[in-house]
Amino acid sequence: MGVNLERGALLHKRYRIVEILGQGGMGSVYRAVDENLGVDVAVKENLFTTDEYARQFRLEAVILANLRHTNLPRVTDHFVIGDQGQYLIMDFIDGEDLRQRMERTGTISEEEAILIGAAMCDALQYLHTRKPSIIHRDLKPGNVRITPDGHIYLVDFGLAKLVKGSQATTTGARAMTPGYSPPEQYGTARTGPRTDIYSLGATLYATLTGIIPEDGLARAMDNVGLTPVRKRNPKVSRKLAAAIEKAMAVHPEERFQSADEFRQALLTSNVKTQRLEGELVIPPPQPPDSEQDSNLAKEMPKETGNGPKKTPPPPSEPGKKNRGASWWIFFSFFLLTIILALSLILIFWSPITKTFLGLLPTPTSTTIPMTIHGTPTVQPVNTLPSQTSQGKTVTQQPSPTVTETLIPTFLPSITPTPSETLGPTPTTLGGGYSQIAIASNRTGAPQIFLMNSDGSDPQQVTNITYGACQPAWSPDGMRLVVISPCSKRMDQYPEAKLYIINADGSGAPTELTAVEGSGFDPAWSPDGTRIAFTSLQDGSPQIYVLNLGDNSVTRLTEASSDIRLPDWSSQPSWSPTGTQILYTGHSRLTNALQIWVMSDTGQGQKFLIPRGDIYWDFLPEWSPDGKTILFNETSGGQELGWLMTFDYQTASTNHLRGQAYGAHSDFSPDGIWIAYESLDTEDSNRLDYDIYRIKADGTGAIIRLTNTTTMEFDPAWRPIIAP
Repeated sequence: MGVNLERGALLHKRYRIVEILGQGGMGSVYRAVDENLGVDVAVKENLFTTDEYARQFRLEAVILANLRHTNLPRVTDHFVIGDQGQYLIMDFIDGEDLRQRMERTGTISEEEAILIGAAMCDALQYLHTRKPSIIHRDLKPGNVRITPDGHIYLVDFGLAKLVKGSQATTTGARAMTPGYSPPEQYGTARTGPRTDIYSLGATLYATLTGIIPEDGLARAMDNVGLTPVRKRNPKVSRKLAAAIEKAMAVHPEERFQSADEFRQALLTSNVKTQRLEGELVIPPPQPPDSEQDSNLAKEMPKETGNGPKKTPPPPSEPGKKNRGASWWIFFSFFLLTIILALSLILIFWSPITKTFLGLLPTPTSTTIPMTIHGTPTVQPVNTLPSQTSQGKTVTQQPSPTVTETLIPTFLPSITPTPSETLGPTPTTLGGGYSQIAIASNRTGAPQIFLMNSDGSDPQQVTNITYGACQPAWSPDGMRLVVISPCSKRMDQYPEAKLYIINADGSGAPTELTAVEGSGFDPAWSPDGTRIAFTSLQDGSPQIYVLNLGDNSVTRLTEASSDIRLPDWSSQPSWSPTGTQILYTGHSRLTNALQIWVMSDTGQGQKFLIPRGDIYWDFLPEWSPDGKTILFNETSGGQELGWLMTFDYQTASTNHLRGQAYGAHSDFSPDGIWIAYESLDTEDSNRLDYDIYRIKADGTGAIIRLTNTTTMEFDPAWRPIIAP
């Protein structure tokens, strides 16, 4: 696996790296200087370095280097460096990509969309009619680049595919960008010219509506339909909307059969573009102080992955004075003075400062009733002064800090002392114990079973009258925290409470909490001293942490008045370090479920994975090495969905695999496997859930572990047992 090239590095004794333009799961794109010729170039990196990929790469790079078209950058060099990576050297196209243009201006005009679409059709028709044919396979706004003088280019050939009769070769692994990729690109079906036509149609849909269209795979599975273009933007003409929607047909045979056919439909949809000939260009970007850019750009849901870095707008014309510069300097100085004054007031008159100066009372101590081993106890918890809400005392927690940083930093935490009776000793994570705990109703009400990782030898662990489910392991693999009652598979369990059981089924379940409301979604911290869970005790789902050392309960989230924060939260998942917690939050801004992250004390809540307002993301799970996040995605509702992965370091999102359709996924302790629940993919009449297994990298076969006529759900991989 290759590594990021640092600024100033000399690649292949010729190309000096200037900056990284974009990054994804298969490599990065850099701007560099060709020191032999003194010109800027784009360096496309591919991290697949097997012998077969290297052979295919060299073959295809030669063909790409022979491309000559006004809407395509030239490929000028190619080479492979040992185990480091494969590299294409292309013309560097200055300007902004279409995604950046949309972020700056919101939607673009119909005429501009037609010109961009027609130019892309010209490029695609040229690629598709080569011998052998070339399929781009990754057409999206981030790969459409517009120069300062308005010329349009299709860039990024890292996933380009050559079609030679019935054979096909690729330089990179098949990748999907949800919303822009057609259904056939997710599975084993053949991709071809009509694959690019679909992606271009989706790109134009997004440019005209400001919204990423519904995903092709979801549409193919009849889970969701395509929202008509004119419903999103009534100003779009009927002819243009019809052309785009035809290009995005689920079945390839219903789309335009060639890029040239799509081009003609685009140009004839508008009177102003019907007779255009020659190279198509659009008006160059406006300077930032122009009237066109004075309004705030409409916020656009970003496509998956990190696109090229924004290029600064073109400078003012020579000899012209920037009349707004001096005013902005004065205004900035004035604004800075006001902010400084307010900061001083807040510092000297905040509650903390007042307390220190003796002007406010110190925080009071409130109690939360608990039941441990069946014995009621009262434990003190430091809180801020309480207030009365609807006749009962509600403990106020400090409001979480809102930040705009996408990738949160790891925060330090204080490790509590483990309890002698309930807190298992810390164990080393890693390795793999080949057992999986599941919930199954094969004996009536759901109970916890323990089976081998191949599905063999299932052993019943619980026999609780009202059922048990949602097993979560202690880090030493000797105990489970479960919830009861559990009558069936649900998203929330309003009456459930938390219990600890022994993995061998011995002894009676020990009730952990007796707080008002409920306790479900349990997650045991990596050091074994705390259990995070969801409760409805305050009316809406919120996340709490039970400290096994002193039996105290701390609320981490709340329905804040800040609309940028979730109004309810659930499904906590600890980071391997125990310093952060992933969770599912309901956004009031988008009315969708999203993946969030916070510290283990509830501070620094951050929205983590941008997937737009039409996708629901939930059930996050951290990989054992902390580098990957696994989660579920649907187009609404917490049902079975796509298994998605999020690279924590590069902020890129991908489908685990097209056929991996399920929920409640869980990594094996060594991070190699993923267990999840799903319906029978071969028998649509069966509505019972079973447990499946797949490799964490999405390769290999999907292995079915259970095959019963009852419900099998909530898989949890057993940690390695300490010696």
